[in-house]
Amino acid sequence: MMRRGGGSLAGAVALLALAGCAPVAEVEQAGAAAAMPPTLFVAAKRGNTLSKVDLATGEEVLRLPSCTNPHELATSPDGQHVALACYGGTSVDVFRTDTLERVKSIDLGDNARPHGIVWHDNGNIFVTAEGRQSVFHILGPLTGATVLFEFSTGKQGSHMLAISPDARTAWTTDLGSRTVTRVDLFTRRAPISVTVGEEPEGIALSPDGKTLWVSARGSNQAFALDPLTMEVRKTVATGRFPLRIAVRPQGDVAVTSDLQDGSLSVIDTATAKVIRTIPVSSPAEAQQRFQVTILWSDDGSKVYVAETASDTVAEVDYASGKVLRRLKVGEGGDGMAILP
Repeated sequence: MMRRGGGSLAGAVALLALAGCAPVAEVEQAGAAAAMPPTLFVAAKRGNTLSKVDLATGEEVLRLPSCTNPHELATSPDGQHVALACYGGTSVDVFRTDTLERVKSIDLGDNARPHGIVWHDNGNIFVTAEGRQSVFHILGPLTGATVLFEFSTGKQGSHMLAISPDARTAWTTDLGSRTVTRVDLFTRRAPISVTVGEEPEGIALSPDGKTLWVSARGSNQAFALDPLTMEVRKTVATGRFPLRIAVRPQGDVAVTSDLQDGSLSVIDTATAKVIRTIPVSSPAEAQQRFQVTILWSDDGSKVYVAETASDTVAEVDYASGKVLRRLKVGEGGDGMAILP
């Protein structure tokens, strides 16, 4: 069911209540998911595949076709499924984490080009639709009564996404418009957009929800914003071309993925200053590896760096800054999700 423009979240919740609980088969799969070893999932945008890597051994144990130009990934709260934004198409596709079997394809409509994606703790999926200049709220993605709500950003290139802990607010980075946009998902008030650097792309909300971090790849900067007023509190000079930013689960640092340097800039979130630079590859190697997406391990001890040009993911020890190993994945590995 698709709801655009008007409508209320309360109405959608009522629809889901009528739909009842998840199928018994899904519940019975929980044990298998819980028994899975630490696992990394990687979407390969050139190979159009989805990979599964056993982090205990470092081996890619499964790789299957996915969709055209797949990008960002998100795992379900129970660990049984992973959702994939099909950037070359119009759908969010959902796969089982144990077998990578596709169990659902949720179409978002013409020219959607979904990219940034979050599978919220409440069980719902949020995703940007760059081609439609909007954000979708997908309620009950695995039920028989899936409901879609679309919220306009009105901005070009709404690319990456962050969601508040209470699922009432979304924030997008809008590459083409050079803005960051705050979208009210509950009352449907008009979105608020502010200009932030050049080509803002990376975005992450602090664990306490009090600071919104943004990296602007075109101006080699990171920004700390007030998530409510959208005021820029701090501006930080980073390495060159910071494509992504990710906040450590402990909340003490944020890390940017500096593509042109082949390094990570480590920002102290309390002082908004760069305190370390972690070399993942040399500047000379940077274009041969082309690092993009970054992802923290659940305990904050490691950073995973997708190296799109070399079809690898670098596993970096945060404490020492050493690259522990490079994990082989599909062609153009980019989006990543992890099960601890």
